[in-house]
Order: sequence, then C-alpha cells, then structure tokens
Amino acid sequence: MGFARACSVALVGVEGVVVEVQADLEPGVAAFTLVGLPDKSLVESRDRVRAAVVNSGAEWPQKKLTVGLSPASVPKGGSGFDLAVACAVLGAAERIDPAAIADVVMIGELGLDGRVRPVRGVLPAVLAAAEAGYRHVVVPEQTAGEAALVPGVSVLGVRSLRQLIAVLGDEPVPEEPAAGRGRPDTMLAGLMVPGAGLGTGLAPLSADGAAHRPDLADVAGQDRARKALEVAAAGGHHLLLSGPPGAGKTMLAERLTAILPPLSRQESLEVTAVHSVAGILPPGEPLISRAPYCAPHHSATMQSLVGGGNGLPRPGAVSLAHRGVLFLDEAPEFSGRALDALRQPLESGHVVVARAAGVVRLPARFLMVLAANPCPCGRHTLAGAGCECPPSAVRRYQARLSGPLLDRVDLRVEVEPVGRADLMGSGGRGESSAEVATRVREARERAAVRLVGTPWTTNSEVPGHELRTRLVTAPGALMAAERDMERGVLTARGLDRVLRVAWTVADLRAADRPDASDIAVALELRTGILRGVPAQAGAR
Repeated sequence: MGFARACSVALVGVEGVVVEVQADLEPGVAAFTLVGLPDKSLVESRDRVRAAVVNSGAEWPQKKLTVGLSPASVPKGGSGFDLAVACAVLGAAERIDPAAIADVVMIGELGLDGRVRPVRGVLPAVLAAAEAGYRHVVVPEQTAGEAALVPGVSVLGVRSLRQLIAVLGDEPVPEEPAAGRGRPDTMLAGLMVPGAGLGTGLAPLSADGAAHRPDLADVAGQDRARKALEVAAAGGHHLLLSGPPGAGKTMLAERLTAILPPLSRQESLEVTAVHSVAGILPPGEPLISRAPYCAPHHSATMQSLVGGGNGLPRPGAVSLAHRGVLFLDEAPEFSGRALDALRQPLESGHVVVARAAGVVRLPARFLMVLAANPCPCGRHTLAGAGCECPPSAVRRYQARLSGPLLDRVDLRVEVEPVGRADLMGSGGRGESSAEVATRVREARERAAVRLVGTPWTTNSEVPGHELRTRLVTAPGALMAAERDMERGVLTARGLDRVLRVAWTVADLRAADRPDASDIAVALELRTGILRGVPAQAGAR
C-alpha cells in the first residue's frame, strides 16, 4: 500500500483554506475515487490528471486509487487542485519522494498534455498558505509574479508537470517551448472571465492609452462640483451629483480616481486579491497600484452589486471597487433593493453574504458617487426647458433614493448647466488632475499624522464619538450645525458626517482644526443649502 500527501488551497470568497490532498493506493481493481466535497469541475480532474500524468512520461498506477481532500467539510471547487492531486498520486506510486511534497502547496490546472495552466485567485491562495505556515509554493509560470508578492514564501513557477517531476526528483529539467509568438497566449485564458472588467472601468489602461487618461482640466466650469470632488477624494467621503443631463456629472466621476492617492502596499494586496478571485486581474499587472473604478449599469441586480451567485458567493461591484470608486450613474433607475443593500457596506466597509453553501465576508470599503437627474425627463431645474413631468412623478423619482441611503452620503452638490463662456474656453482652463492630486495627497498625509496610533487613516472612517471628544473643533464653530440639528435638518449621523467633512476641509487648507468657515462649507456640501460660502472656501 502506498500513501502520499500534498497541499493546495480552497478559496471561500477572498479567503483561503489550506487543503491536504491525500492519495492512497491499494491492491484491487484499477479505479480512481475522489472524495472530500468536490464540485463538478473538481470531479472532472480525475480524467485531466490521468491524461496529464501519462502524457508527461510517468506510469499511471493500475491499482485502487483513493484521493481525499481534507478537511472534508469545506466546499472545494475549481481546477486549481489538479497539480496537487497529480503529485500526491505520483508520490503514492513512489515516482517521486513523498517527503518532498508533504509540505509544499501546489496550485494549478493541468492540461491533457501535461502543461500547467494558470487559475484565478493565486494571490489570496498564497496568502492563506503563508498564514498557515507554509513556505514553499508551486504555481503556474504565468502567475509566479502574482504569488511572489507574498513575503517569506519561496515560489516555483512551472510550465508543465514534466518539469515539476524533474525538480522534485533532482533530475535534469526538460525545456518546454513557450507560447507561440505573434498570437495571444491561450494559457492565459483561465485568468480572465470573458467580459469581466469591460464597461466597468476595471479594464487596465494600455501603455499607449496611459497618456489619454481623463483629466480634471477637461471639465468646463463647475467650480463647486470640482471642489466637492476634491473634498471627497481627500477624506474618502461619499458624493451625490444631481443635475440635468449633459451638465458633466459622469465626466466628474470618471476623473475622481485620477486625483486619489496611490494605493499603499497593504491596500494593493487587498485589491489585487479581490480582482484575482473575480477573474479581472490582467496577466501583465500582478499588483494593482491605483484605485479601481467600477461603474455598473443601472439594470444590475442586488447580487451583482453586493456579491452572490450559485454556490459560494462571488465578489460583487462593491468588492470590485474596494479602495476605489463605485459610480452609480442614473442612481434612481437602480432597483430599490439593490440601493438599500448598499447601506451596510457603506457603514462597515465589508459585506457579509449568507447562502446555503456558506457565509462569506468580502471587503467593500469604497468611495460611492451617485449621479441623478432632477426628474424623469431631466429638465425640472432648467428655466424654460419645458419639463412636462407632473409633481407626483418628480416626487416618486426623487424618492427612489431612500432617506437612510442619502443620510450616509456626506456631500450633495447641484451640478449646474455649463455656460457658453466656460464651454468655449473663455473662462480659462481649470486645474489639472495632477495639481488637485497633490493637495489631496498632502491633506491625507495630515489626516494620517493626526490619526496615528488609531485603526483609521481617513476622516470618513473616524467614529462620531472620537470627533466629539478627542478631535475638538475651534470654539463656537459648531453653532450653525447645532441650529440645523435642532430644526431637524441634520440627524445625529448627519452631524458626525459634517464634522468629518469639516476636518477634511481644514486639512485641505493646512489648518490645525476646523473653524466656523469650515463647518459652513461642510454644512453647505451636506445639505445643499447655499450659505454664502465661496466655492473655493477651504482650498489652500
């Protein structure tokens, strides 16, 4: 009787569980049994592994073979277990030393010819292996750069099972031809889900298109909206842009990521892990360093927004926009269930999706931007534009954005139609994204210094208790906000969010703490009621 074991990783959401792949050979009729709660794609690995082993020059054992995946209670799916299953079988057949694979984590799909094909979710799988104490990982050659992002782990990238057998047996490593030049590498097909990232802003820019990124200087006029965009980026505040069609709401939202600071190392790993699991991580970009941008269509379902699907839930739009921007254009056209499902991730920064197959916790700390028209036809606020919507239709349309959802939005800006002077360039070109991004980065650095020693890094994350006790404003600065709260214009949550925005405005003008003018700017951005504050108030 022969026995051997190898290790692989099962992904549950964006978290991994190390799975021990055990192979047992016994005398009897040749058979291959796979146990341990596998799904359909994993059951089919029996035929893939057998063909790959034979075509790699190794002999398939003609005995009763049982392969167990432990722990058996964890659901397992995907083709990433093929490499571990093949090595466990070869170890049980003594083709390779069982001790050489006992503590090695193997991730990869096998082709029938023995080639090792890349799979999605390599980064979170290697992170889980490192947290479990494993230090040696074998992955497909195409995803070796992604796996190497995890510190303290030795990564071996292989092209074929034949190469891996030679490495484990201290034999000469055979040369494997690379993919044919002049045509796409078919081995990378398993990394990208067809259509994923297209039309959502998640598809990466090519080297040729890097110079054509949307710039904030392209926006004509809109001083107040540009200022709100800068405050949103500096403090991580949610934003509502309302106004008639063609005023520039979508243009502003598309340029928000250009003024956000680059992701930190930890944030980059978090975003890369989510995109790797979702199948939208580009093969040539193993580490995402800039904030993602996700703009789902208004016909998106609740499951596509917060996560879901058959079996274990998969990341939704809120997770794909983690540490970036989630733009909901034509927000009132989204279903009420889908919009109300955003309340919990807006507060907690994560999504907990419960299904019959299990409960998954997905990261979802994003900056939400809503764009809405004033009425179904969009001409309600335009003088002489001929809006024919009855008052009841306007009320119903505006009521689609529920009060609890809007209460979580820090900034509300009315985007006015662009005048002829601004549109034709007579008013001068506005600031570029690089200039605004410099102020945003400096403001975030001031906030990070103030919040050192706490679990928060931006003003939007600070709880209200800390804002009212430890982070004190200037004397008499809150008088206007207190009056609004007594009149019912502000809720308790609204007061906390006004304080957060005021701290961001103070950071933008390099002040030690907010004063009455900063509170006035925050109240105007929060309530939409003009208070006589200049559009550039708070800027340095």
